[in-house]
Amino acid sequence: MPIIRPSSDLRNNYNEISTICHQTKSPVYITKNGAGDLAVMSIELYELLTDRYMLYKELEKGIETLEKGEKYTSQEIFDELDKI
Repeated sequence: MPIIRPSSDLRNNYNEISTICHQTKSPVYITKNGAGDLAVMSIELYELLTDRYMLYKELEKGIETLEKGEKYTSQEIFDELDKI
């Protein structure tokens, strides 16, 4: 169940919202005039989500190259990983 708080809580109860984000490891949704406006999350969750997104993008590229019929040897893959 999402945690939803009004924008005034972000200003008036920042420490409480920060604690919720860290303890639940999920975002807190902030509303403005009763409508969704922001999602606030811990840096740890943000980094996890962005890292996962980057991994998915790389996997998508790999699938696309396979669909095109391009194949690489394991040595070519390890050489490319070493560059990264």
